[in-house]
Amino acid sequence: MARQEQVLQLEPPHELKFRGPFTDVVTATLKLGNPTDRNVCFKVKTTAPRRYCVRPNSGIIDAGTSINVSVMLQPFDYDPNEKSKHKFMVQSMLAPYDMTDMEGVWKEAKPEELMDSKLRCAFELPLENDKTSELSSLPKSASSSLDDGEVKKIMEECKRLQMEVQRLREENKQIREEDGLRKRKVTSMASSPHSSSSQAMIREEGLSTRVLALCVLFSVIGVIIGKLAL
Repeated sequence: MARQEQVLQLEPPHELKFRGPFTDVVTATLKLGNPTDRNVCFKVKTTAPRRYCVRPNSGIIDAGTSINVSVMLQPFDYDPNEKSKHKFMVQSMLAPYDMTDMEGVWKEAKPEELMDSKLRCAFELPLENDKTSELSSLPKSASSSLDDGEVKKIMEECKRLQMEVQRLREENKQIREEDGLRKRKVTSMASSPHSSSSQAMIREEGLSTRVLALCVLFSVIGVIIGKLAL
């Protein structure tokens, strides 16, 4: 007797696509939908079990619901000239109304009660013109001449320089507060014979400190602009 037609709805229906680079785990999602009014048992099998991790790889899909199955491809050395021969099979059967042991149900299932769907695996590499999210924050003239490693270094340096600018702003604020305190002291010393010379020296000291801080700040901003213009 011929097997029943698959009642589960698979998305994607025929092919699982894995997009590299394959130096880390790459995950594809398989959606299994149960449009019937019966609970359905399922299993996900592969011809290359050592290369994939499937979660969940079996279970029950309640009537009128769906689940997402994560298919995780383990890292490997990708050869673009080698076509993938890996395949997956989704096996299913209507769950008995009095089911208590799912493993026992599979062992006792008759061939005509089983349904299955097969999927191919396809490996793809990202296009050369694909940009990372970091590149989108840079001007086009800069991003077009930098690779991902250089962009990452520039972003890290910009972050460090931003922190340095913030620190200089806080120091400048403190300098202004100290300068105000000195002016109040100068006012209280107005009756002193050397008040004029003392006030001039204090003002000169405060001004020099602020000028130094502003010079450093402009230098930091110049470094940022210079990096992005390269």
